[in-house]
Amino acid sequence: MIRRRDLLALAATGAAFPAMAQTAPAAPAPAPVSPPSIVRVNLETGQGLIVIALYVDKAPITTANFLRYVDQKRYDGATFFRAARAPGPVDYGLIQGGVQNDPARVLKPIPHEPTTLTGIKHLDGVISIGRNAPGTATSDFFICVGDAPYMDADPAAPGDNLGFAAFGRVVEGMDVVHKIIRLPTPGKATNPVMQGQMLDPVVPILRARRAPVEAPVAPAVP
Repeated sequence: MIRRRDLLALAATGAAFPAMAQTAPAAPAPAPVSPPSIVRVNLETGQGLIVIALYVDKAPITTANFLRYVDQKRYDGATFFRAARAPGPVDYGLIQGGVQNDPARVLKPIPHEPTTLTGIKHLDGVISIGRNAPGTATSDFFICVGDAPYMDADPAAPGDNLGFAAFGRVVEGMDVVHKIIRLPTPGKATNPVMQGQMLDPVVPILRARRAPVEAPVAPAVP
């Protein structure tokens, strides 16, 4: 069984004036543009495309961190290196990817956003950030295969009960996630609890890019 410790988004009207005194109305100020509440990211892997929707409004710190790695192309050439599977005929567990603390790619750790704050539960297809102690998360992330409530924060639990910081969900490519979790895992683990979970060969992340934003639909004219 995989245990908690193992896993790591009025138009104003003017008064009428006589024609002689009328002046052209000032152009209305443009309405402020709200940032999108969801940003999609395409992960092109050696096993196919995974598309992830990031919940920017619910987990702003964690999504901003992930997007820094994407926008700076730090995930290009990274890998999915771990596939943790529970025994049985049904796929259940997680796949993990990232830069694995490569000093040339890793950025500073970020504050922890627990599920009690964001409301994003660890359900099937959810992406979450790996960590050791709270506040140590950097690049490495994992995708849940099956629901994993034991990864959520649980204030009633003893010890480190803050869980992991979920921040998005796979919206296309769960078939690719299932391909990866079924791959051989004979790789050497530096952490003994991950023995039997390390992919060999690893799955390359070829490119990670924001998905193109579709043009908004113009409002209907009354």
